[in-house]
Amino acid sequence: MAAKNQQTQKPNKRKQFSSTKTDKDGSKSKKPKLLSSTPSSANPSNKLLKKPFNSSKPKREHPTHSKFKKSESGNDNKELTKRERRIQAKELAEARKKKRKPHYTLEQELASLWEKMRRRNIAKEDRSKLITEALQKMKGKIPEIAGSHVSSRVLQTCVKYCSQIERDAVFSELQPHLLTLSCNAYAVHLVKKMFDAASKKQLAGVISSLRGHVASLLRHMVGSVVIEHAYQLGNATQKQELLMELYSTELHLFKDLASIKESRLIDIISKLDLQKSSVLRHMSSVIQPILEKGILDHSMIHRVLIEYLDIADKSSAADIIQQLSGPLLVRMIHTREGSKIGMLCVKHGSAKERKKIIKGMKGHISKIAHDQCGCMVLVGIFSMVDDTKLITKIIIRELQTTLKELALDKSARRLLLQLLHPNYSRYLNTDGLASLNLTVPSLSSKNESEIKSKKLSRDEESSKEAAKSDIPEENLDEESTKEVATTDSDMEATESGKSDTPEENLNSAEGGKKDPSLRRRELLVNSGLAENLIDVCIENAEELLTSNFGKEVIFEVVKGGSDGILHPTLDEKLNNLHEAIAELAAKPKSDESEEEHVLENFHSSRTIRKLILDCPAFASTLWKKSLEGKCQLWAQGHSSKVVSAFLESSDSEVRKVAKEELQPLVDDGTLKIPETKQSANEN
Repeated sequence: MAAKNQQTQKPNKRKQFSSTKTDKDGSKSKKPKLLSSTPSSANPSNKLLKKPFNSSKPKREHPTHSKFKKSESGNDNKELTKRERRIQAKELAEARKKKRKPHYTLEQELASLWEKMRRRNIAKEDRSKLITEALQKMKGKIPEIAGSHVSSRVLQTCVKYCSQIERDAVFSELQPHLLTLSCNAYAVHLVKKMFDAASKKQLAGVISSLRGHVASLLRHMVGSVVIEHAYQLGNATQKQELLMELYSTELHLFKDLASIKESRLIDIISKLDLQKSSVLRHMSSVIQPILEKGILDHSMIHRVLIEYLDIADKSSAADIIQQLSGPLLVRMIHTREGSKIGMLCVKHGSAKERKKIIKGMKGHISKIAHDQCGCMVLVGIFSMVDDTKLITKIIIRELQTTLKELALDKSARRLLLQLLHPNYSRYLNTDGLASLNLTVPSLSSKNESEIKSKKLSRDEESSKEAAKSDIPEENLDEESTKEVATTDSDMEATESGKSDTPEENLNSAEGGKKDPSLRRRELLVNSGLAENLIDVCIENAEELLTSNFGKEVIFEVVKGGSDGILHPTLDEKLNNLHEAIAELAAKPKSDESEEEHVLENFHSSRTIRKLILDCPAFASTLWKKSLEGKCQLWAQGHSSKVVSAFLESSDSEVRKVAKEELQPLVDDGTLKIPETKQSANEN
């Protein structure tokens, strides 16, 4: 009971509602009302209700407080619509941009002018007026606004269409700030445009102003584009001037030394008597940051790398090849020097590095094959790499999907021709054949003279030891034979890269160790490439025969490849191809047809003529299916070369088959054939 009484006597701390509410006029309201939370001096009991937890904490006001209530009167506090809020936000953004960008208003004016001047259907006079107006507004402020993504586009259009006087004024205003603008992502396009429009004198001044900053700009992702553009536009002397700074500290500091005529670095070192070690150190300090950043797209860098590999020692050259072996190489092989570097990496790289190079090309094979320089790297891979399974899986599988396009392309056809007839000067030019034989001097395998001298020195040592120990001559011969065998085994170990010494590990095997004919058969026949290629030739025989580039591919396929590599595995397919070409030749001659007959077309007639001379099986098929009894019809024009080829053939069976019908045509002068060729074949 005592506990109950205490509970009942405990004061109630909860806020209480008053049962009535008194208005100003004294009337009572029936609605309940919360007691005032503020302490009242008149009611001391309210002090019990106010027990703050922390006196320093600010009091939280109720949402029904008067300051949260919206004012019903006045237009300023009226609620805004969505459109009005958007306009207000836009105005605020504009105000912020004006504070942040000092030339914001000018850029807006230029943008409106640019929209008019860049139209295609605008008159030249109107465009000139707009350009003059824009340049007047920008005068004196061009270097400041050239870095803006809006103003740089306006300036590019102005430079493209303005007069030479206006262009010179813009150039003179920009020239003192070229180095700063060259590193800006937007201004760099304007700088390139100015280089293109510059006169010879202006370009020479620009290249001179870049002196001392070439290495630093090449290390910059944006600045390297400007240096490369200047390098491409410059003449041989100006290119050499830009390159000299990257070779040596002396050439960087003294301009007079850089004006020599020698272009190769090894000749420059001998001419100026420079220290090779100092040159290597300087070039390493330039090249390494570029390799680390992956800025390898430019031909200037490729030239520097070629010169570096030419003078580098074993470890330095091997390190560069190791860094380049991979996806980075794909970005280099589009230039002449980059293609050479790619082939050097393939030739001197280890099996692991070659695998990285081939895997890095995955997905880009078709694009590389159609590139004039890049295709030579694939030719080098076909000629040097022994891992034919990897080549088949990554390269040939991708090539098989576009065989027709490859055969008709000037550059890509070289891949197919290299497999069908390797290292043929008709298909690979002098530079291409020379690039396949390129080597890095410090990484090239030992010459035959060195091997012979090693054998001779070992023989001399063994003979001296035998003389000292009085070994009989018969035993001496056995000992010398053992020494020669040991030398040969050492050579094999060196070439395979399995030597225990670290120096020998740096010297990778040159090219492949597999027999070239076996490698070629695995890539061409065993991979299924030849079979697919024959099918493509059957389906597109007429297009390939009449094409300037495709005719060479179909000629090699019909002939069976060099050394008859397609025989006898694909004889049945080749017979089908012979019949397909014979069917095209058997079509009737028509003057009304728009398409030329294959026997009258310039390219196809000469290709078929060569096939008759070189491939007796095709010649007999063509005679039986197409020309027998119809030779008089084809004895004039381009087709006469095809008909006369039967009498010029070195194969007696081919001549015998055609002689009965063709000899009367020769006798009456309808068909003309050189007497020397006919008499030579008869003999």
